[in-house]
Amino acid sequence: MTGNVNSADILTALLDRAKRAGADSADAMIAHGLALSSSYRLGKPEDLERSEGRDLGLRVLLGHRQAMVSTTDFTSDALDSLVERAINMARAVPEDPYCGLLAPEELAQKWPELDLADSGEPDTEKLIDWAKRAETAARAVPGVTNSEGGDANWSKSSAQLATSSGFSGGYDTSRFTFSVSVLAGQDTEMQRDYDWSSACYEKDLESPEEIGRRAGERAVKRLNPKKAASGTVPVVYDPRVSGGLIHHLAGAISGASIARGTSFLKDMLNKPVFAAGITVTDDPHRKRGIRSRPFDGEGAPTRPRDIIDDGELTTWLLDSRSAQQLNMKSTGHAARTTSGPPSPAPSNLYLAAGEKSPGALIADIESGLYVTELIGMGVNGVTGDYSRGAAGFWIDKGEIAWPVSELTVAGNLKDIFANLTQANNLEFRHGFDAPTVRVEGMTVAGQ
Repeated sequence: MTGNVNSADILTALLDRAKRAGADSADAMIAHGLALSSSYRLGKPEDLERSEGRDLGLRVLLGHRQAMVSTTDFTSDALDSLVERAINMARAVPEDPYCGLLAPEELAQKWPELDLADSGEPDTEKLIDWAKRAETAARAVPGVTNSEGGDANWSKSSAQLATSSGFSGGYDTSRFTFSVSVLAGQDTEMQRDYDWSSACYEKDLESPEEIGRRAGERAVKRLNPKKAASGTVPVVYDPRVSGGLIHHLAGAISGASIARGTSFLKDMLNKPVFAAGITVTDDPHRKRGIRSRPFDGEGAPTRPRDIIDDGELTTWLLDSRSAQQLNMKSTGHAARTTSGPPSPAPSNLYLAAGEKSPGALIADIESGLYVTELIGMGVNGVTGDYSRGAAGFWIDKGEIAWPVSELTVAGNLKDIFANLTQANNLEFRHGFDAPTVRVEGMTVAGQ
């Protein structure tokens, strides 16, 4: 935690204990979290919960052997025992020639203030009111017949990291979220939909009424779905689901997958993966970003990068271990928890907006699918084969025409990336974000 002298002092003392006990090097992390949540269903409050916890994780290295242990007990005796267990475990495990800490010259010396933590804590009445207002607005939409309820949540967390190679730093984050899910129709003809808003700062949230209205309208629009004929057609992804394609990209360029040789993009560095003109950016320094971080999980500096530049793949996502395996340098993408070693992960990853409006993107589609929901995780990271259950709307003569369900969309991610066109309606809501996206020539299996 920024300015949290207590956490920093605990970690410094713990690393000193580890070195005295025989560790060649060590790092440690303290995570502290506080959360409030409430739910409201069919006009009545249902649940109200509060939780708080603090965890500490220690990693010790003996040559090329490492071990990781964690605890919630911060007493002196418990920390002595923690160090002893970690040392004994490290002596017992096989060598890993790629494990280790970053060298002092590779560590962040300074980092930006990203404004990730709102001040204060909302009272429980406010959370209940948000959930109530969202559900009330959704149930007021004509055609809505039942509700799975509204939820409102707040959390605040801090992370403090220290390494024996000289790094010490921390930062705080907060998150406000409310959501609602409702049903339209009756009996076996019911359809469900939802909406939500999430932000680091309360004032950046959408209104509960707007979220509720959209959830209700979406559920009603899905009533009386038709079956669609199977075929090869353009598929258009709504922004609620298009970010999933960027998530698949992140998995395929993770240094761990590349080092193992288990990615369908393993031979594509500095080669075209998307069409010319397309940019995918990872931006850890976005102010108030959902996944922003001033430094990574090993203390390396972070910076914005165009992962895809003019359609070409420019970099892998690397922590120090995967970087060593590939004879490269860390890209500042290490992420970690108190219970496991670092591994590579993106921050705020997004597909840059295109030039066409969503309407223009579908205007010339005679027959195609507009996807608003994806089901299942039928993606093979080794081959790139992609098959997901889907629901949404059929596109007929350039217009979104009628609801469809019980479909499967399939293809290969290499082909999907290469045949992708994006609209101009990018919004930052998820951490993996993309505007409306059109993909040519996907297989849709229906009737």
